[in-house]
Amino acid sequence: MKIGFIGLGTMGLGMARNLLQKHGSLTVCTTSKEKEKSLSEEGFTVVPSYAEMADCGIIFLCLPDDGIVEKVTLGEGGLIHVLQESGAIVVDCSTTSPDCARMIASAFEERVGAFLDAPVSGMKARADAGTLTVMAGGLKEAFDEVKPYLDMIGTTVLYMGDSGCGQAAKMINNTAYDINVAGIAELLPLAVRLGLDPEKIGEVINSGTGRSYASEFFIPRILKGSFSDGYPVEKAFKDLAHAEETEEAEAVSLPMTAAAAAVFRRAMEEGFGPLNKGGLIRVKEEEMGVLYRIKRNQTEGGTS
Repeated sequence: MKIGFIGLGTMGLGMARNLLQKHGSLTVCTTSKEKEKSLSEEGFTVVPSYAEMADCGIIFLCLPDDGIVEKVTLGEGGLIHVLQESGAIVVDCSTTSPDCARMIASAFEERVGAFLDAPVSGMKARADAGTLTVMAGGLKEAFDEVKPYLDMIGTTVLYMGDSGCGQAAKMINNTAYDINVAGIAELLPLAVRLGLDPEKIGEVINSGTGRSYASEFFIPRILKGSFSDGYPVEKAFKDLAHAEETEEAEAVSLPMTAAAAAVFRRAMEEGFGPLNKGGLIRVKEEEMGVLYRIKRNQTEGGTS
């Protein structure tokens, strides 16, 4: 089967490379001549428009947000027009709201084939390694058909239920992660304020009951003042925004989610939005007048 891929960014390129290597061929879309050359040299079949992907049986997406996914799928010249009545399956590995996924799936089922929301978790290193966690929602028959290809990008591939359930699972996972990061960002500066050695309290947390993926990933980076790798705060906030929308729609109370969202909002307001999630700590560091860094380099404003 001919498969395609749209969205060769931080996560998408690693996923596409695994599909190319394991499937043997992959059609990708880009209008950049520079990218076209490098992608062709890697072995991809490169096309400049979605129209030239009309003969693909499966097309993967890995795009930044709801608006871009809607434009690529439903907009003028989008996939719903290119693939009309083709029976193709579009697999969206982007992170969008559950409502967005359900809306696009409904449109595709009426006019094209199937649309699966299949967001991923695992960050760039796991995208490159093909070891992502994939959470899929949509028609079960479509999932069964594309699962062999999902297995090429992930080692944990789960069918979560109807359309929107993949995105709902991603929202739950990412919100839990964001709550963890927000807690670390608040407590590590407090530890320094109380006179605790930054490296030692980091070791306590990462070997004790406070350990989490968030602490293991971010504490070593924060200690070095490294805030460049990982998803930026301002882009990651969409997960919390989706959770807040769900809180309102379901008429439930999510105080921990609200507290984490407030931490993210304040970080963005204070100019730390471009930093990775570990950069949330800058808010409390400035508020408390301390830096959580390797001790020998701990001078106000100076990091290594």
